[in-house]
Amino acid sequence: MINVGIIGISGYSGKLLLKILLNHPDVHVTYVGAHTTTGKITDIHPDFFGKTRLVCEKFNLAKAKNLCDLFFIAVPHTKSMEITPGLIKAKKMIIDLSADYRIKDSSVYKKWYGVAHKDKKNLPKSIYGLPELYREEIKKAKFVANPGCYPTAGILALAPLVATHNKKIASIIIDAKSGVSGAGRKAALNLIYAEVNENLKAYKALCHQHTPEICAYLSRLAKRDIKITFVPHLIPMNYGILETIYIQLKSPMAAQEIYKLYQKFYKTEKFVRILKPEKQPETKNVTGTNYCDIGFAVKDNMVVITSVIDNLMKGASSQAVQNMNLMCGFKEEAGLS
Repeated sequence: MINVGIIGISGYSGKLLLKILLNHPDVHVTYVGAHTTTGKITDIHPDFFGKTRLVCEKFNLAKAKNLCDLFFIAVPHTKSMEITPGLIKAKKMIIDLSADYRIKDSSVYKKWYGVAHKDKKNLPKSIYGLPELYREEIKKAKFVANPGCYPTAGILALAPLVATHNKKIASIIIDAKSGVSGAGRKAALNLIYAEVNENLKAYKALCHQHTPEICAYLSRLAKRDIKITFVPHLIPMNYGILETIYIQLKSPMAAQEIYKLYQKFYKTEKFVRILKPEKQPETKNVTGTNYCDIGFAVKDNMVVITSVIDNLMKGASSQAVQNMNLMCGFKEEAGLS
């Protein structure tokens, strides 16, 4: 049994972390904090009424570090690097759900996030927390950078082909569609009901901040630079991501060859499900779960892979718990089944 803290409890990811951890057999949640919001958890998230008496406090490192063995940091991008150095100095285990420690090159971070990184010293210390690809590193880690939602769906969908046949790939286009919760729990004109409902739009085309993260970890798999064209879209639903990925090959591959490749690559993975060639994944089948469902279609030199996840679960909170389970030696699926 370990004592766990959640920093950033007022947002969607923090809320889902608490929901999962309150039912986790090996965890006791001993601290919840936030930057600005304070008060009873049941006032911040009324659906916890009768389930917990935790009180959210403004984050205080001196107090928090004495209450927890491991911290989940679920604050907005650029805020984690103000919190993380103190927790590292206190020798605490950390799982950071923000993007602040995913990109190792601080100049790339500045280009895509628009601010200079304030904690370059600790950037090399984080392990990228995509369990299906980096399980053994995560098991030994004290500090994990939890992947973004778009990168999780995209990298898992592309990993088998990129890792084994990358020299055959001529181009990759990722057409991604996300539910509104991906923008976080904040008030913004472009996210209000009347703007989002019955609407579909692209945003940050070719300049979304998750682009370098996807390229970096695909390049690591391929052992060469991988470039992508990435266009996200906002769709009028609460949860879920669907990515349709167009891969132009230099020479044809048969559908059965790709199906067998993906089955073999993920044969021991509980949370990645490969569909038969004639099947396509649907967001409703992964909502509220830690699953990533992958389907594909093939014609001549074109392969179309479709990947779906719950953006707040496998794309954030449940994947973070999967990482905690590995770091702490618990059953990998504990709290997630």
